[in-house]
Parts: sequence; C-alpha cells; structure tokens
Amino acid sequence: QVQLVESGGGLVQAGGSLTLSCAASGRTFTSYYMGWFRQAPAKEREFVTAISGNGISKYYVGSVKGRFTISRDNAKNTVYLQMNSLKPEDTAVYYCAAAYGLTYSPNAYDYWGQGTQVTVSS
Repeated sequence: QVQLVESGGGLVQAGGSLTLSCAASGRTFTSYYMGWFRQAPAKEREFVTAISGNGISKYYVGSVKGRFTISRDNAKNTVYLQMNSLKPEDTAVYYCAAAYGLTYSPNAYDYWGQGTQVTVSS
C-alpha cells in the first residue's frame, strides 16, 4: 500500500514557475514508476510525465517538454515536478500516481494522491 500526498500548487502568472511535490509512504518507493497527471475542468485526466524507480528514465508529453522537469529523491520518498514558463492552458488539478511499470494510461496506475490545484493567469 502506498499513500501519496501532493503539495505546492497555487496561483501563478503566465511565464512563472511552480514546483509540486509528492510525498509517498511505504518502504518500496523505488519499485514504482511515478507519474504526474493533470485534469482540467470538463476534460479527461491526461498524462504529463513519468520517472523510473531509479530516476534515470523520464518521459514527457509533448506540450510540456522543455518546460517541465520531473525528479525524485528516493531517500525522501518524494517526487517533484518543476514547472517553468507556465501557460494558462497548464491550469488543472495535478495528481501524482504510482505504477509498477511505465505506462501513460491513468487506468494502469495503482495509487493516487488527492491532487493539487495549479492556476495560471494570463
């Protein structure tokens, strides 16, 4: 069982930056790929980025490449999402999630956080 708690969301102007954190419970954190998803109002939850258990492999959706960076600190059981050059279309609830393997489908992730709101004003 893994429990995930996100933090760091907020309101930021376009062009600004935010860093989200996701703290995980449990002793098997390195066994999981960690992903970030987002869901805007009236839209489906979409994959944003994922990172392998050892932190070496990283994957991004095209719309955030070059602006967002995922990282993890396995000693702290925490995964981060550094978001730069934010755009109004990045506005959404951001969720972290854990899966045993690399997958882009939210249905394949086993554990989810409660989400944190990110709002980017124009």
